[in-house]
Amino acid sequence: MTDNNLPEPGQPTPQSGQPGEPQQPPPYQPAPAPQPAPPVKGSIRQQQAGVTQPRPPSVAEQRARAAALKAQEERFAAESAAFEKKRKTRKRLLIGGGVTVGIVALVAIWYAAASPSNVTAQCTDQNNVIVDDDYCSDSYYRSHGGYSSGGFIYIGGSSYRYNYGGSGVVGQKITGGSYTIPKGANVATKSGTSIQRGGFGISSGSSSSGG
Repeated sequence: MTDNNLPEPGQPTPQSGQPGEPQQPPPYQPAPAPQPAPPVKGSIRQQQAGVTQPRPPSVAEQRARAAALKAQEERFAAESAAFEKKRKTRKRLLIGGGVTVGIVALVAIWYAAASPSNVTAQCTDQNNVIVDDDYCSDSYYRSHGGYSSGGFIYIGGSSYRYNYGGSGVVGQKITGGSYTIPKGANVATKSGTSIQRGGFGISSGSSSSGG
């Protein structure tokens, strides 16, 4: 030891405190945190939620996304245009079909009105019994000294007239029909003698034996 109380070389440094007192441990210092190893080229980093930040897309990726979005919009627009075209075409077809049906209906109505109905005339006596058509024939009653007046044909002491649209056979009483000749109808006897020709736009007429 020298005068300034410095230890000589090779001698231990004197500890503070009184001789015989225990030595105080040094203050606690935490160990430094390990530094992460630098990533190796070609390795995959572990993704941690809330920690790992997504890598911003590259220019090529941005262009590819923009091109895909544009193609999708163009496809949607084309599909919408095709759907609208089909809808309009179907609407036109429905309207055209409705017009066609309407025209056909009008033609059918006009044709029904223009086409005269066929009515059968049968000769009957004063008791409404069906007799042979000859008794109502012009040539027959004239050849037998008969005559026609007021829709009736008189031969001897008997009278005859046509029934239009009734049913029955010779010797039976006529059922139904009318003794007034229908206007605009084709009227003929069962034997085929034409009494009246009618129809829309066709003049009609009846023989003197009509009632």
